[in-house]
Amino acid sequence: DVCGMGADLFESYVGSIIAAATLGAGVSTARLAMPLWLAAAGTLSSLVGFFFVSTKEKGDGWNTNLGSLMWALEKGMYIANGIFLALAAVIVILLFGPNSVAGWKMYGCVVIGLVTGMIIGKCTEYFTSFDYGPTISIKDRARTGPATVIIQGMGVGMISTVPPTLVLAVAILACAALVGQYGVALAAVGMLSTLAISLSTDAYGPIADNAGGLAEMGHMGPEVRAKTDSLDALGNTTAAIGKGFAVGSAVLTALSLLAAFKDEVTKSRPLVFEVSDPILLAGVLVGAMLPYLFGALTMISVGKAAAEMIQEVRDQFRNVKNAHGVTLMEAIKLASTGKTLTEEEEVEPDSDRCIMISTRSSVREMLAPGLYSVLTPLVLGFLVGARAVMGLLAGCIGSAAMLALLMGNAGGAWDN
Repeated sequence: DVCGMGADLFESYVGSIIAAATLGAGVSTARLAMPLWLAAAGTLSSLVGFFFVSTKEKGDGWNTNLGSLMWALEKGMYIANGIFLALAAVIVILLFGPNSVAGWKMYGCVVIGLVTGMIIGKCTEYFTSFDYGPTISIKDRARTGPATVIIQGMGVGMISTVPPTLVLAVAILACAALVGQYGVALAAVGMLSTLAISLSTDAYGPIADNAGGLAEMGHMGPEVRAKTDSLDALGNTTAAIGKGFAVGSAVLTALSLLAAFKDEVTKSRPLVFEVSDPILLAGVLVGAMLPYLFGALTMISVGKAAAEMIQEVRDQFRNVKNAHGVTLMEAIKLASTGKTLTEEEEVEPDSDRCIMISTRSSVREMLAPGLYSVLTPLVLGFLVGARAVMGLLAGCIGSAAMLALLMGNAGGAWDN
């Protein structure tokens, strides 16, 4: 969970800096330096923000106010964002001077990016937190069985794509009106500037989830489970917010990289990119299909790895024995009754084999999606041309954003 999300957001983080630097390099050194300075300011701001995360809420399971727990994490994020905006203003003055209209327009784009990220976070919280209607509606459908839970969850996931999409569209249009494509790239940098603290709140999710699992396996009391359940529910929401953040920033970054790609391919010869162009449209269709292919490949891979893991665990239950002939299943049954096991009854499971299955699958199963993502634009580019690649990238951005929002929000809401 943590590695996957970290890799995704790190890619967007670096991509946004590179896109802004590439678009700004042709204009002035100050524009080239700005995204790098902003990234440094954001890291410093995040370090300060960490110290403001605290809460006085008591862990009380379903009776806990999830909004109060969320505020404990948000405090740190808001303070980090406030410090970052102050430092960004100083950067604008140092690079462009206090009276530069263009400089303050760029600052406006950074502010828009940061605010857009925060709004997407609040939208995601609304659709995934058990304080609000969408998740409660899924819980209510559980009275009539799992089928209605799946239908309601899918519906909630689909409708949750609307607010972030509208917010992103407004942000793109506003930044493009202020400073053009460079403004959109700066908005992505602004959104990801305080990534250090926003990614920490996201990583908190799986940690809280595992703490709950440990409490359950250790047969802890109900008061411990009430606390871990409260924190786990918050973790599901923060994980979904992190995914929403990743999608929003990825859209802005991809648009900036798309603009940088267009600049590169039109330097040697002029190319016209029209939506009605059949070549471009064919590229859009292929691009829109790719996220579904990647999604299918990864989900099928997870299914295969899970089946292999379950089979291994079942085999160990039956076949792993200690020196006295006691099987792992027999030891578990004895321990489940509350009996303290003697040395003759203790059985050590082979957990290394389970870790090996998980690690091997994660590497092996990602080869195909990785190859498809790298080879598809190359094959289309060399066989059809730059216009087809432009369509491919545009189709992929739109399709992937919707699918990612649907999956992230529906998953978080179902979990809660």
